[in-house]
Amino acid sequence: MSLTLRIILFVGSLVSFYLCVKKIKQAKLKVENSITWMVGSFILILMSIFENTVGWIANKFGFMSSANFVFFIIIVFLLIQVFIDNIRLSILNEKIKNLNHYIALKENADERKANNKK
Repeated sequence: MSLTLRIILFVGSLVSFYLCVKKIKQAKLKVENSITWMVGSFILILMSIFENTVGWIANKFGFMSSANFVFFIIIVFLLIQVFIDNIRLSILNEKIKNLNHYIALKENADERKANNKK
């Protein structure tokens, strides 16, 4: 892995980690939502520091270069984040559907009460 890639990886990971912590302190991001980003940043920081270990692991898994392995790890973390976001989105869609049903039943009950008073 080239020195330029290691520096970009290290700086980018530090910035990502800092932004996560900053947004948590500002109450704009929940801790449970940022865990994947923080863990991913930490792992990428370790990968940029321990280049020989990354090269050894990449070689054992059959990657042509350690840079390809780093990109693979980044893609895996992004896929994990997308999967987690899809789960949350499905849960929120179910809650919205249930809320719509509740509102419709409540409005129907209110209409019946209004019609019974007449």
